[in-house]
Amino acid sequence: MKILVTGTEGYIGSLLAPLLIQQGHEVIGLDTGFYKVGWLYNATKVTAKTLNKDIRHITIEDLQGVEAVVHMAELSNDPLGQLASDITYDINHKGSVHIAKLAKAAGIQRFVYTSSCSVYGFATEDYVNEESTINPQTAYAKCKALVEQDVKLLADDSFSPTFLRNATAYGASGRMRFDIVLNNLAGWAWTIKEIKMNSDGTPWRPLVHLLDICKAIICTLEAPRDVIHNQIFNVGDTNSNYQVKQIAQIVADVFTDCQLSFGKHDPDNRSYRVLFNKINQNLPGFKCEWDAQRGAQQLYNVFQQIDMDRGTFESRGFTRLKQLEYLIRTQQINQDFFWQTV
Repeated sequence: MKILVTGTEGYIGSLLAPLLIQQGHEVIGLDTGFYKVGWLYNATKVTAKTLNKDIRHITIEDLQGVEAVVHMAELSNDPLGQLASDITYDINHKGSVHIAKLAKAAGIQRFVYTSSCSVYGFATEDYVNEESTINPQTAYAKCKALVEQDVKLLADDSFSPTFLRNATAYGASGRMRFDIVLNNLAGWAWTIKEIKMNSDGTPWRPLVHLLDICKAIICTLEAPRDVIHNQIFNVGDTNSNYQVKQIAQIVADVFTDCQLSFGKHDPDNRSYRVLFNKINQNLPGFKCEWDAQRGAQQLYNVFQQIDMDRGTFESRGFTRLKQLEYLIRTQQINQDFFWQTV
């Protein structure tokens, strides 16, 4: 199968594309290149040919011969949404729907969209599932919900979108991110031997290893059409719902010379536990292989191997907000987040 993967130079995409190639698929990548500077270690043996292009500029000619699209390339995480909410909507909502409409016009039958469990926001139920009312709290989460809503309407006999609501990702990648919870805590534990929580850590978050996200995408691409057509799947494992304080303790248990402390109650009210029965029961071949303890150990092993220092951990290449602020400050990208000639 010939597959276009957007975001091939990102945290997840840089691992997904090589895995698809190893599965025998032909992969074409697309990435605007905001995070090229972030390369922690050599994590893969192959890379996909990648178009250096903004998703807002993709054309139907870019989709010639493509049989499936996996769309991941968006502005990722809540702080970026706060930095430029209008651009977040322009890229994450309008840009994503634009790609879906082009894919349908090009006759591409499968469209896999990586959504997020953050659409659940502040949940009043003990556990939420794909049928629960969503309650997105941030521009990032609201855009995910809007894309799901708009792209679902495009589904028909010749176009099958699937929406994968990923839990909060963690784990090692060459295109590393240290601005997500478990990775961030592990980085502090390694570099300064301390996890100093600013909150009491009571909110709940579901976690999923990025390789299990890749597995879900591959299973979706290879599943029978009637299983995945216009379906939403939460991606993760019900046993991997953790309070933030539990995540911190798991990291501290792996990084044994680390001191752990907690702060006061956090006014951030986002807290949700998620059920993952649907994907585990209905998507052929899918089952999570990782848990938080194993993921923390993986990070420990990588940090040890590369002798990671604090300067690397705190560098802009591994934190989305820092890198975008740098590109804006140096006028390498303009107010609409398009590259400028330097």
